Amino acid sequence: MKMVNFYRILLFSALVSSLFLTSCKDDETPVPSEFPLAKAYDYKVYKAWNEKYMQLDRHASGNRPGPGPRALAYMGLSAYEAVVPGMPENNSLGQYFPGLNLPDAETNVEYYWPACVNESYAFLMKQFFPQMADAYPDLYNSIETTRNQLHQQYAAETSPEVLARSESFGRAVAEAVYAWEQSDAAGHNAFYNPQPAAYQPPQGPGLWQPTWPDFSAAVYPYWGDVRCFAMRYDDLLAKAPIPYSEQVNSPFYTQAMETYNIVNNITSNGPGAYDAQWRAEFWSDDLMNLTFGPPTRLAAIATQVVEIENTDLATCAELYAKLGMAMSDAGVAIWKSKYYYNVERPISYIRRVIAQQYPEAANWQSLLDNPLTGVSGITPAFPAYPSGHSGFGGAGGKILSSFFEYNAEHPGTYSFTDLCHKDRFEFLGTPRSFSSFKELADEDAYSRIPLGVHFRMDCEEGVRLGELSAQRVLSLPWKK
Repeated sequence: MKMVNFYRILLFSALVSSLFLTSCKDDETPVPSEFPLAKAYDYKVYKAWNEKYMQLDRHASGNRPGPGPRALAYMGLSAYEAVVPGMPENNSLGQYFPGLNLPDAETNVEYYWPACVNESYAFLMKQFFPQMADAYPDLYNSIETTRNQLHQQYAAETSPEVLARSESFGRAVAEAVYAWEQSDAAGHNAFYNPQPAAYQPPQGPGLWQPTWPDFSAAVYPYWGDVRCFAMRYDDLLAKAPIPYSEQVNSPFYTQAMETYNIVNNITSNGPGAYDAQWRAEFWSDDLMNLTFGPPTRLAAIATQVVEIENTDLATCAELYAKLGMAMSDAGVAIWKSKYYYNVERPISYIRRVIAQQYPEAANWQSLLDNPLTGVSGITPAFPAYPSGHSGFGGAGGKILSSFFEYNAEHPGTYSFTDLCHKDRFEFLGTPRSFSSFKELADEDAYSRIPLGVHFRMDCEEGVRLGELSAQRVLSLPWKK
């Protein structure tokens, strides 16, 4: 009798183990292999929504510099989570972020993954651009137009049941992500108050104050309090800048002279002036209503590359999530550091200090001109150190490299021509070519010196922080 009970226990244990293993297998691959996975679809839904984002970002008040990459991060993460059930090699990151409560996909049913992405982007893009509803109603309403156009296309490609299920899931994920986004008080809807009147910059030798010609108030002085996706707390503060000095030949003075001399060489049409000006204007992306913002530039480059490479949907889902999260974290670290160190801009130092030795420097100005308003010699309205362009370039370049370089076809290189501004005439937007994403990112960063708005140290530390933010994002548990 004891032997019979023993065998019964063994049989029951085997049955429980079998059910447990089956359950685990179902959790790992919630969509059976007979249904198409995310990798079976192409990049086009991502291209459509990123191009729509570029149009909105160009005109959206308050969207730059911080809210833009933050929106890209949340939209990218949401779209990734909306299709990760169809990516059996990937993990959901839902449990990694406390407070993010994502819905579960149904098992043993089909999803049309582009429709999940479409619904996710359509919902969130409206939430991140509410200021556009009154300011640019036609552009804001084009979000729903894009959503409907893709919906009609997908309706002809799958069944009503599958389409309804896919759209419902994509929207449910987006709603969950947006609920989590709202819990970040420092970032949520910050675009309504980019220049808080209560903020007064500290005063003292070498500390930032509003700059000539418009003396605009500080932009996003509290952005360093925004929630990060992967950067650690002790990552966020940049290395200390070169010590301030007004002594001739001191490291600080030398860096100011570099910016001063490069800009002067351009304005006097000296050796290499055209290429230096071309680099400066090609990457500026500073001016609302003229171009999209600097982080969006990297997303625009990514969209060009995924079209060239005919990248599949699963890879796009991971790429755009990582890209947005890395640039958002870079922006938080850089703006935290800007308002911690409060380093003044080259124009202030040059006009006050360099002018003591070179009197003509008293009227020196940057090369950043706004052809829409006629204002010339602009400097962005926040401290110099470190450079935001450099951080976004460093983060974006490293993420792009991780996807498209160091493989059989591109062993550490990627020949690419950036066509972002090929049809523009207000500035030197002629396409430029690069042999790697690191080269592209570094040119983006160091273009700020010939533009006249940064010291070299700003660019160096900006690139470092951007690349660190990318590495932190790449180290998240994306793969099983």
